[in-house]
Amino acid sequence: MKRQRKEQKIIGWREWIELPQLGIAAVKAKIDTGATTSSLHAIHIERFRRDGKDFARFQVHPLQKNSKVTIQAEAPLVEYRTVRSSSGHQSSRPVILTQIALFDEIWPIELTLANRDEMGFRMLIGRRAMKKRFLVDPGASYRDSSRVPPTEKRVSKKRIKEPDK
Repeated sequence: MKRQRKEQKIIGWREWIELPQLGIAAVKAKIDTGATTSSLHAIHIERFRRDGKDFARFQVHPLQKNSKVTIQAEAPLVEYRTVRSSSGHQSSRPVILTQIALFDEIWPIELTLANRDEMGFRMLIGRRAMKKRFLVDPGASYRDSSRVPPTEKRVSKKRIKEPDK
């Protein structure tokens, strides 16, 4: 008997996503099929223990080019992982486990924490997080516009493409 495949939604090369367990209602993420792991912009990263388990405490500036909006977050620390950047530089980064929301789906995701101030996006979503969930249309952006912050809607309303029905 053939196993039925779940229909995969189509996402664009950039999307607004939510990280509900971290208190982040909207962060613009680049969908990167060339990256294995996902990464979140984080600063002031601290490792601490609670009830015998390792955690990470950090701050996030979820909006690009805006350091005024800051969210303090905590998440279980999975491990430290050596990550190679697109320029070939290796670094050891903390890896957290949290939930991500896109369209009407919420699922667990591992995120490396790194200062992404110099990068164009505060978050990068790699292949592992999208596997068997979504197909990527490299010509589309913001297929799920339900999480766009009100200030961003005013600034980029013309760039937001509604999904084809």
